[in-house]
Amino acid sequence: MSESYVVNHQGCYRLVGTRVSLDSIVYAFLDGDTPETILQSFPVLTLEQVYGAIAYYLAHRREVHEHLRLEEADFEEKRRQARLQNPQLYQRLEEARRAKLITS
Repeated sequence: MSESYVVNHQGCYRLVGTRVSLDSIVYAFLDGDTPETILQSFPVLTLEQVYGAIAYYLAHRREVHEHLRLEEADFEEKRRQARLQNPQLYQRLEEARRAKLITS
């Protein structure tokens, strides 16, 4: 009987029994991090859970990539809305960023 490492709860993929998202593991894996390196970033996990999450991703690539694409689109839409609702804040942030670049 195989162990289940990932659960989809209300559209959010998480490692079973944790608040760690599958997204976090997948992005680290796609960036070239080894399971051991990923484990260092998530000490609440076991190495077995990290490998289990990667195995889940590899077995469900199409589904996971579609989920990541939708999450990125949702994030970008929320970012756009925030900029429209708070233009002065974002203007000040941009000015501060530019000032920091000049002094660097």
